[in-house]
Amino acid sequence: MRTRPDIRNVAIIAHVDHGKTTLVDAMFRQSGIYREGQHVEARAMDSNPLERERGITILAKNTAIDHNGVKFNIVDTPGHADFGGEVERVLQMVQGVVLLVDAAEGVMPQTRFVLRKALELDLRAIVVINKIDRKDARPSEVVNEVFDLFIELGASDEQADFPVVYANGKAGIAKYALEDESENLEPLFDTITKHVPEAPAEDGGFQMLISAIDHNRYVGRIGIGRVFRGSSKVNAPIAKVARDGHVQSGLRLTKILGFHGLERIEIEEATAGDIICVSGIEGLNIGDTIADAALPEGLDAIAVDEPTVSMFFMVNASPFAGKEGKYLTSRQIRERLMRELESNVALRVSDTESADTFEVRGRGELHLSILIETMRREGYELAVSKPRVIITEKDGVKMEPVEYVVIDVHEDYAGAVIESVGRRRAQMSNMITVGETRRLEYTMPTRAIFGLRGELLTLSRGTAVMSHVYYTHQPLAGDIPGRSNGALVTSDTGTVTAYALMGLEQRGRFFVDPGVEVYEGMIVGRANDDKDVAINVARAKKLTNMRAAGTDENFRMPPAEEMSLERAIEFIEDDELVEVTPQSIRLRKRILDESERLKARKREKAFAG
Repeated sequence: MRTRPDIRNVAIIAHVDHGKTTLVDAMFRQSGIYREGQHVEARAMDSNPLERERGITILAKNTAIDHNGVKFNIVDTPGHADFGGEVERVLQMVQGVVLLVDAAEGVMPQTRFVLRKALELDLRAIVVINKIDRKDARPSEVVNEVFDLFIELGASDEQADFPVVYANGKAGIAKYALEDESENLEPLFDTITKHVPEAPAEDGGFQMLISAIDHNRYVGRIGIGRVFRGSSKVNAPIAKVARDGHVQSGLRLTKILGFHGLERIEIEEATAGDIICVSGIEGLNIGDTIADAALPEGLDAIAVDEPTVSMFFMVNASPFAGKEGKYLTSRQIRERLMRELESNVALRVSDTESADTFEVRGRGELHLSILIETMRREGYELAVSKPRVIITEKDGVKMEPVEYVVIDVHEDYAGAVIESVGRRRAQMSNMITVGETRRLEYTMPTRAIFGLRGELLTLSRGTAVMSHVYYTHQPLAGDIPGRSNGALVTSDTGTVTAYALMGLEQRGRFFVDPGVEVYEGMIVGRANDDKDVAINVARAKKLTNMRAAGTDENFRMPPAEEMSLERAIEFIEDDELVEVTPQSIRLRKRILDESERLKARKREKAFAG
């Protein structure tokens, strides 16, 4: 097959926070993408506001760098397991991967996941040991860990014979060997040029596979993908071949865009090997093929792993419904979810018996919570349920998703963490000592991870770090202990008062401060024991002429426990919901009336008995 010696298509893959986006920044600087004196945001590829706030990459993005006569089409991919769908589909665009591994942390769960996907597609891998400037860096050991991982994942002899480059992405330095002197990333550019295969350029009728979708208010849907075969020019007649084989003809390629740094530039012609954007094609979806009108042949799109977690999204029916949101109805929520399906390939949405409730399936809690956070920022108001794992059946046996989990914790807290995780039917596979830190490696059911992060932070005084990735499906394990604390549930509607909180301080830890509006059935705190407690946080002090000298003035409430969206989703149980609006995140009972809740509980016990 003919190839393009002037093009290398490569994806940068790694565990979260191992420095992918920072390394791309350094490559931009060295190749002259940035003008002298130009103000540039750090991590320029993380353009989504949520990405900037959280310091993670959520969406895979394309860029291109021209360096020494070679065009490097680079895909910056997410590092978090929940966005694995993004990684899987973009790998079809490239012929090689740069596997980035932190010189101190070494092989982590997502390192294993992304490398497995790359090896399955028979992509050539270059290993970059990044952050060699860290005080706790152990680059030689990490190279051995990476080699062991290649062997464990069944790499061929050719795949396991990978080149290694040592880098400090922040400083823009790469080396062939640790003792080398270097002032730039030239060794990395050279290694990619030598070891990533030239882009294949098959002759014949035009074929381009859509691997990503973008939106623009002026031109509508934009399809991004690699040209597999032939060439095409602007206004050429084309056909769209859907994943199911349906052919839509009579179309024209109205606009072709190529990549240059962070910009997209209009080009007149695209040829096999190029990664481009096309627009002006109605109903374009990921997995579709854009083909020559005279030869409308489709390409096989990659199969994305199925979701492992589901949640119910429903119309907000709380007493405060409609006060803060712009889009409230089931029709508006449904339209938004259907629109998300067009670009979020790992997501599934289905209707339920209730017209106001939708089942949404994804790759993990974070995958779904990012969608919820995005919707609330767009003005949507909704309620969501506790996440549940998706149970499948194989040969008559119920199977559940199991995760590979790595926990890094200081040795002082390791015992408490091991005990806590052990109660959740986790199987320890390894324990490594790195300085004063213990690295604990487990396999455990996905449902055992719900709420675990918060528990580990409590046990380790906020220092434990947990990473996890889907591992396999295994027969359904037994019961797993849920939340150990009950909820403090308000019995009245009104405004929280300092006077009421002062009298209830011994009951637990509060999620609300004085002045917050609450309603009956709303969860306002975490109880000290495992029972739910109904309390009145809106009780006001009776006005009399008598005063206790200095009591009110001296009372200092501890600050309320901050409930982020993720922590709220982790906290709730099956009989509870998270109410999400553009301004607030509230926790509530499904049944707001206390007497009705008690009746429902009695009915459940009678039914179970």
